[in-house]
Amino acid sequence: MKSFVKIFAWLYVILSIVSAVLQYNDPDPLLWIIIYAISALVSFGVALNKVSYLLPLICGVLGVLGAAYVYPETFEGFEIGKGNIKNIEEGREAFGLLIMSAAMFFFAWYRKRSL
Repeated sequence: MKSFVKIFAWLYVILSIVSAVLQYNDPDPLLWIIIYAISALVSFGVALNKVSYLLPLICGVLGVLGAAYVYPETFEGFEIGKGNIKNIEEGREAFGLLIMSAAMFFFAWYRKRSL
């Protein structure tokens, strides 16, 4: 399990960095670059076994709260051209935060378990 978590954490570091870089053309890029950079840093700490379970737990909770905040009034999917662009963008942002939260909760569970 330990090697799986370490590999997953390193993969999530890479995915978070790629996600941060891809935000350059977002309407509010700085916010999302910071969010994904924090995700990368926490994952990096987990990969190196240097963070307590509290840090990923807090990030996971904040991610769920953020997803609830940005979730669109009407979910219209993820594909551009299939609905209102604002609803699609907010849906993508919300689900990105939920994916990040799931990873953070997993890291928190693992770190708490390994104490």
